[in-house]
Amino acid sequence: MADYIISTDTNSDLPFDYAKKNGLLLIPLGFTIDGVTYSGFDDKMVGAEFYNKMRNGSTPTTAQVNMDDAKNGFEPVLKEGKDIIHISFSSGLSGSFNSVRLAAEELLSEYPERKIIVIDSLCASLGEGLLVHKAIAKKNEGATIEELSEYVENIKLKICHNFTVEDLKYLYRGGRVSKTTVVVGTALGIKPIMRVDNEGKLVPCGKVRGRKASLNAIVENMEKQCQGIENDIIFISHGDCPDDANYVAELVKKKFGIKEFLINNVGPSIGAHSGPGTMALFFVGNER
Repeated sequence: MADYIISTDTNSDLPFDYAKKNGLLLIPLGFTIDGVTYSGFDDKMVGAEFYNKMRNGSTPTTAQVNMDDAKNGFEPVLKEGKDIIHISFSSGLSGSFNSVRLAAEELLSEYPERKIIVIDSLCASLGEGLLVHKAIAKKNEGATIEELSEYVENIKLKICHNFTVEDLKYLYRGGRVSKTTVVVGTALGIKPIMRVDNEGKLVPCGKVRGRKASLNAIVENMEKQCQGIENDIIFISHGDCPDDANYVAELVKKKFGIKEFLINNVGPSIGAHSGPGTMALFFVGNER
């Protein structure tokens, strides 16, 4: 049985030191802000500086995985005689899955003795990251690449994503809410509650008045979604609002007794469309 590695893309929002520690291959999703294009590997530009630029009026643009970047990431692994399982950003939000799939097909024609399995995670941000985390644990238990592929396919639609945002204008720019919703919602302090559905798309599932109420709501929704499920770790991502992330973590601790968390910034691939103040909670549930 050939050795294999797990690969994902930078949209998984996993800390770079986490990826290094776990032997995780990262394929970049680039973005452009203020006329400068970044690869997605710049620590500085995936955190506070990125969001401060948005607060000051900058409008970033994002790009899907480039086929050449995927091939350049994969080929050295194949040359070492190892196979690859790649867990991709949701096809419902990006063309990255298809780009990686095509890159894999090209490489397999050159390395027919190797395997590259590309999985559409139907997840985003640290939801994708949580799926990768579960996959790493399963690999460490001794799962073969085929066993791991089956496991990931079976669990991916149980990775729940509960989101809220601070400012509706960023969702309006991305065509996710109407101008009327922005005007009325802003005036009344309305905050949307959103989730990622089974097609891997970001969809609204409720609304509340006030920031604190929205933070409470994503945890309350978690309580409904994960009845009977024991989570040993919770992932939280945020648009440069660490105090709110810690508030949500404390709520989860009190409600569920969970003590282990991974908290990180929402990366540019999602943050460009959701904006500063985005708050997202990820866990394993019964259904999304």
